Parts: sequence; structure tokens; C-alpha cells
Amino acid sequence: MLLYTNNANNVFSVVLGIFEIVCIRRPHHGALRLTWTCVQCVHPVHTDFLPMNEPLPLLKKQPRAPKSGRTGTQDDIVYAHIFEAILEQRLAPGTKLSEEALGEIFGVSRTIIRRALSRLAHEGVVLLRPNRGAVVASPSVEEARQVFFARRLVEKAITELAVEHATPEQLAELRQMVSDERDSFSKGDRGAGIRLSGEFHLQLAVAAKNAPLISFQRSLVSQTSLIIAQYESGNRSHCSYDEHTQLIDAIEARDAKRAVQLMMHHMDHIDSKLNLDEDNASDDLHAVFSHLMLSKKKPGRVV
Repeated sequence: MLLYTNNANNVFSVVLGIFEIVCIRRPHHGALRLTWTCVQCVHPVHTDFLPMNEPLPLLKKQPRAPKSGRTGTQDDIVYAHIFEAILEQRLAPGTKLSEEALGEIFGVSRTIIRRALSRLAHEGVVLLRPNRGAVVASPSVEEARQVFFARRLVEKAITELAVEHATPEQLAELRQMVSDERDSFSKGDRGAGIRLSGEFHLQLAVAAKNAPLISFQRSLVSQTSLIIAQYESGNRSHCSYDEHTQLIDAIEARDAKRAVQLMMHHMDHIDSKLNLDEDNASDDLHAVFSHLMLSKKKPGRVV
């Protein structure tokens, strides 16, 4: 805070933060004239006239407006944004998650970032490396197989419970999500379509009315998104919204057997688009370049 005075003219000014408060004492009028000026734009923003026998008002720090429409604590907001980016496959497996960069992006401290990353690590989508920072998880082929095995079990239980507990309002919400998913893919917004597809399964877990399953499903859906981003091969087209619609119809008809069959078919469809053949890749340099080894037995230069 800087204070400037001019007693001859009964003027003093105070620079406080980005504001300069200029006070002009008017003895004959019995009042003080206060002008609040933003020193960054050099324009008066407010003027007050106060009786001289009243104390000067305090300049209160205004709360900072949130940067998005999300609600919750700061680490809730950071967590939600990173989780959404993973669902939309905008964060590739292996991406380094710098605390400093994320702190600047979200305007929060590293402590907030660490709490959000810790929650994501608990769900298996972020890897916390001692002394090297956090990265988006890169599931191995074996880990991918384990995730899909677990997800099949969870999806079967969720589907059976949803048939029993889903309300008409929840089914209508699921249908709206399918409509939004279809619109996203038709507009070429693949990221939003993938996120909505994942959120459909999360909402289905909510309709099942089983809290532990909701927690399991949240972790499995986000890990599945990473696996698809890492191992999807061939045609990247998506027709999950048609399968989702058929599933809703079976749940609405309270046909548990058909609903479970449709869900397992849906999981088979997702699985079929993945290349989890470990024989296609290797970390053995001799195996990778074995076709060149014969050249050593023949004259000439390897090209």
C-alpha cells in the first residue's frame, strides 16, 4: 500500500491493490469526496461523498468468479475436468500431468492439484510416480484384459439391478443421453460422443441403486476409455447408441434376461475393436529386428 498526501489542498491518495483511492477534504462543505480509480485502466470506477465525521469505508476484496459452470470444491472441479478429458480421450495415455502447468490452467495451488490427481490415481487412471510426477495411466495388455473381465461382471450386476429399480424418469434421462450421443457423433464431435457413451453406463449404475457398484463403474469406465485410446484398431466408427437404445427398451420391459444378453453383446462389440494381441509388439530389440539378423551372414550393407 502506498500513501501520497498534499496537505495544502487537503488531498491524499492511497494505492491499494489495483485501486487508487483519492480523498479530497472539503472543509466548507463538511464532506469528503472519495474517487476509486483502477490503476490498470486509469478510469474512475466509483465516487462517494461522505460526511467528515463518518469513518472511511473499507475496500473489500471481491470473491473471484469461478472459471466454469461446475460446482463443488476446487479439487472437485479440477478432478471433474481431468476425468472428462480422459473420457473424451483428449488426454492420451502416458501424458505427463505437471502440477505447475495444471495449477496455472485452473488458477489453484499445487495442493489442490495433488488432491485431484490422488483421487484419479485411486481410480486407476493416473499413475503417481515418486520424484517424477503424475502421468495418465497406460494400461498394459494384461491390465486391459483384467479391466474388461471386471467390467463384464459389474455391467451384468448393474443391468440386473437396473431392470429391478430403474424409474421412468431415469429411463427418460438415459434416452436423452443416447440422443445426445448420436448427435455428437453425427456432428463429428467424437470426443463428446465417447464421453456421453461412458456417462450412459455411469447413469445406468445410478439407476441400479447400488453405491459400491457406482464407485467401481466410475473407475472401470474411465480405465476403459484409456484402453480404447491405446489399443483400438481398424474402423473407429461407433454404433453404441443403437445398442444403448435396445438395452433401455429391454430394461423398460423388465426383461432381465434379454437386457443382460444385450449388455454382454455390447461388451463383445467394444472388445472386438481392440488389438490386445501381445505378439504384435515387443520390447525385445532382437525380436523386433530379427528379419535383419540374416543380413549379417550375407555380404552387403543393410538398407
